[in-house]
Amino acid sequence: MTTTIAASQPSSRPAGTLKAQLRRAERLRKWKAFGLVAPLALFLIVVFVMPIGSMLWRSVDNTELETVMPLTTAGLQQWDGTGLPDESTMAAFAAELRDSRQGGGLGRIGRRLNYEDTQYRSLLMRTLRGLPASIDTNGDWTATLVEIDEAWGETATWLGIQRAAPPTTDRYLLASVDLERGDNGQIQRIAEGDRLYQAVFQRTLVIAGGVTLICLALGFPLAYLLATLPAKTSNLLMILVLLPFWTSLLVRTAAWIILLQSNGLVNQSLIFTGLIDSPLQLVFNRIGVFFAMVHILLPFMVLPLYSVMKGISPSYQRAAVSLGAHPFAAFWQVYVPQTVSGIAAGTILVFIMALATTSRRHWWVGRPTRW
Repeated sequence: MTTTIAASQPSSRPAGTLKAQLRRAERLRKWKAFGLVAPLALFLIVVFVMPIGSMLWRSVDNTELETVMPLTTAGLQQWDGTGLPDESTMAAFAAELRDSRQGGGLGRIGRRLNYEDTQYRSLLMRTLRGLPASIDTNGDWTATLVEIDEAWGETATWLGIQRAAPPTTDRYLLASVDLERGDNGQIQRIAEGDRLYQAVFQRTLVIAGGVTLICLALGFPLAYLLATLPAKTSNLLMILVLLPFWTSLLVRTAAWIILLQSNGLVNQSLIFTGLIDSPLQLVFNRIGVFFAMVHILLPFMVLPLYSVMKGISPSYQRAAVSLGAHPFAAFWQVYVPQTVSGIAAGTILVFIMALATTSRRHWWVGRPTRW
């Protein structure tokens, strides 16, 4: 009886104390969860976030000139780009150029300015040899520099140094897509003979996209067949799908070269059947690239599709047919939408892997210009 009465009485602890204890327990639980995740987060930061961040910073870092010639860069940033810089900037340039021989500064600014024009390094070396032993900041340094080399009397020379003066630049990012900034500061395409990256990007995307579509066209019916066949037959076919994983990439690549070469099995079979009179060029070109890449990447399309299709009940499609839908309409409108997740997973996986196989394409095509 006493126990019943004590249990029915409200707790003597204040509500605020219970809430504080609950918050303390929640904080402890969150800290424990954070402690479990912290090693993985630290690992990702060290080996993934920091290297990528460093690479992105290097893509805009432009501190070479500012570090070696701080007064010159400050003066050039205030210059309006017409005529020549003022005398104080000229004097600062001469003094800092002479001092740049210490600590390897001359090499850094020469390398950076050579990105603007390949004549800058030799110009700096000639100017350094012609500078007097002592620098008088009150002298006529415009005339002195022009006397050493007439290039210092040209506005374009100083505009090139001015473009290299800011601590950050978009030059490297623009160069990666065959663009540059002209003397007027406007973005323009580089000379046609120097263009490289846009064609490479386009070619890579076209090949990766084509390989992905071919893998999807071949992998979808194969995965559907594996998912609908009896287990005994399905397991046998799955072994054949996984067979490429049992051989090394080098062996598979060499096998395709042997099969598709002029005297290979494919050409000899076509000639024997009378379909062609002379061997076809099937290797060391884009055709060979597609053959080899589809063979290597097809399992990566089949497996995600198969895992999704295996979990789809056939009763939905049968119900649609029983309600009067055409079998193809039932397949297209009922079955295929349920495989979208598998299609997305396989497509993304194959496309990303196809983008990353540039070195393998060079094996198959001989040289980049042929594909």
